[in-house]
This record gives sequence, C-alpha cells and structure tokens, in this order.
Amino acid sequence: MTAQQIRLIQTSWGKIQPLAQQAGELFYKKLFASEPLIRHLFKTDLREQACKLTAMLNHIVNNLERHELIAKDIYKLGQRHSGYGAQPEHYAVVGESLLVTIADGMGEAWTPALSEAWQEMLNWLFKEMLRGQGID
Repeated sequence: MTAQQIRLIQTSWGKIQPLAQQAGELFYKKLFASEPLIRHLFKTDLREQACKLTAMLNHIVNNLERHELIAKDIYKLGQRHSGYGAQPEHYAVVGESLLVTIADGMGEAWTPALSEAWQEMLNWLFKEMLRGQGID
C-alpha cells in the first residue's frame, strides 16, 4: 500500500467510525445475504461480533503505517479463524461484503481510488490471515 492509499483508508474509516457498530451489523447482514451457508460459523451474538469486527478494523486502519506490528496480530487472527472453520474461499465474500458496506457508508465520496485502496488493504489482510491458517 502506498502512503496515499493509507491516508485514503484512514480518512474514510474516520468518517465511518462514529457509526462503526451500525456498519458492522450491516456488514453481517450483507455477508449472510450473499453467502447464507457461512452463518453457522458465527456463534456469538451479531452485535457482539460487529463490535469485534469494527474494533479489529479500527486497530488495523489506525496502524497501517506499522505493518510489522499489526501483521503479527493479523496472523494470530488467521489462526483463530482456522479454529472457527473459516475457509480460503470465504475471504472473497467477506471482502466483497465489507467493500459494499464501506461504499454504502461513504456514498458519493466513494471513488475508484478509495475502492482500490481498501481492496489493496484487504488483499494484504487476507494474505496475512491465510498465513496464520497455514495457507500460503
């Protein structure tokens, strides 16, 4: 990711952050609408799950300049997801649902450059999570 992409991600997340809980819950609704067969992987209350998701995203986005610091956290996140039953093919639908949720939240401020920046971050994030699952 470039410095400009990091700024775009952080600025857009800053706009979504005040409504992070709602965005997290909306993400899960979109995810399960597009892939209902993965619903069983989520055992906790969706409000709690949305809180966990947005807290982790907040940590990642706020520390994008420190890849080494968050790469370890993301690796561990991947390890945990392996235990939950997450499969490599799930990452694409998760990424798409997250992008759609963020795009909806950004409205007209969602640009191709912003989309590319978030996609780049998600590609890196998922690659690190898959490494944590032992999948390269």
